[in-house]
Amino acid sequence: MSVPKFHFPVKDLSNDQVKLEPFIASKHGPAFFSASAPYPEIYAHIPRGPYDTESSFLSDLIEPTHSDPDWLVFAVISLSDPPGALAGVIAYLNTSPVHLVTELGMVITFPAFRGSGVTANAVGLLLQHALDAPELGGLGLRRVVWQANSVNGASRRLAEKMGFRFEAVLRWDRVFRDGKRKGKVGNGRALPRGAGEGDLGRDTVVYAICWDEWEEGGREKVREVMERK
Repeated sequence: MSVPKFHFPVKDLSNDQVKLEPFIASKHGPAFFSASAPYPEIYAHIPRGPYDTESSFLSDLIEPTHSDPDWLVFAVISLSDPPGALAGVIAYLNTSPVHLVTELGMVITFPAFRGSGVTANAVGLLLQHALDAPELGGLGLRRVVWQANSVNGASRRLAEKMGFRFEAVLRWDRVFRDGKRKGKVGNGRALPRGAGEGDLGRDTVVYAICWDEWEEGGREKVREVMERK
């Protein structure tokens, strides 16, 4: 598989805690599927997954995003405890070089690495790269979005900790087709007449951080979170 077709130059990002490498199916696919297969609940809040086979994971999730210039999926590599281990994935998505906007999403961290600081550092690296000016090595974007299932408290707390500001709740934003069987978590409300028997509805909470907030203390706040051990 070739280099992802992202709108901007693609490169690794790293600090002393994590390394983010553009996700390459042949390099990261087997390790990701092996580590994620025992934990189907990691897909509970997102439209895709879970997956029974590595090939279905690659064909449904990785291959379409690899060829979509709005997306860039990273493998999250832990540099401590144990160093070099695949800890999960994270992505830029819905990226617009015209409007200078991107979104952080598909944040999946394996249970063994939760609470280790890996996720906060991965999010921080992507924020720094997106919002820092080009002369500082960043992309110079003006807005970074974060969307969370309304009942996903962990995702909402992480967004707030990293400096994202609440903007809106999009009610009935997503349909989880056959969501009950797939282990999805819906909004808990009754669906309209005619809905699929196993379907669920999702409300989405929208957060964002913009370039001016980044320059007015957002950068320092993120750095402080990343430096916590």
